[in-house]
Amino acid sequence: MDLGIKGRSAIVCGSSKGLGLACATALADAGVEVLLNGRSPEPLAAAAQRLSDRVGRPVASVAADVTTEDGRARLLEACPEPDILVTNAAGPPPGQFEDWGEAEWHAAVQANMVAPLQLIRATIPAMRRRGWGRILNITSSAVKSPVAMLGLSTGARSGLTGAVASLAREAAADGVTINNLLPGYFDTDRLAGVFAAQAARAGVPAADLRVRAEAANPTRRVGRPEEFGAVCAFLASQHAGFINGQNLLLDGGAFPGVF
Repeated sequence: MDLGIKGRSAIVCGSSKGLGLACATALADAGVEVLLNGRSPEPLAAAAQRLSDRVGRPVASVAADVTTEDGRARLLEACPEPDILVTNAAGPPPGQFEDWGEAEWHAAVQANMVAPLQLIRATIPAMRRRGWGRILNITSSAVKSPVAMLGLSTGARSGLTGAVASLAREAAADGVTINNLLPGYFDTDRLAGVFAAQAARAGVPAADLRVRAEAANPTRRVGRPEEFGAVCAFLASQHAGFINGQNLLLDGGAFPGVF
């Protein structure tokens, strides 16, 4: 299917690996000029080169920490008026509620709520002026169904979910949609870290927890990043203009609810 976004521009945060890179890859495959982002220059440059080789054209990247004002400024200097914005930042470390003081909560909210909101604030006016734009926030299935030891992430990402809910309804008349992607267990470094933390607490091998998670999922597996990227690209496409203000759960059916 032609997604109708060839030649559009996109900022994809946290895209040197994992789900961010999967989104950037799917968008680039659709002809979008993507700007990759990550904090570590070497992995980011390697990802940009691999993607450039894949699509046969240069792929730009900016090594910057988007959770900081300076990092966001550098990203926006390279692409001040993107047509598509994919916000994404690593979640805070797993842990116990009693371990998290005020500093930890502030850091989580800054990274997973305030930073994406500031990027949206900087880019949505031009989208609305042009009459077209797509904003996609990568959050977590924990927003809908809490996961053990991920309270910091869940709290901050839930704040982002609430903050963009009304904005999505305001911007839609100008051709701009805002949706949230809620990944469950996908085969990423982040998932490996979660399993490692849970395993250390339970005193069992991390591999056992992965096996249990796969067995408990209706699909009997964890998700593949490319599946996530394909959904991201579709929601960013010309065909998804009537999908707005939604929290799309991608978890293989793990959430047991009807709605």
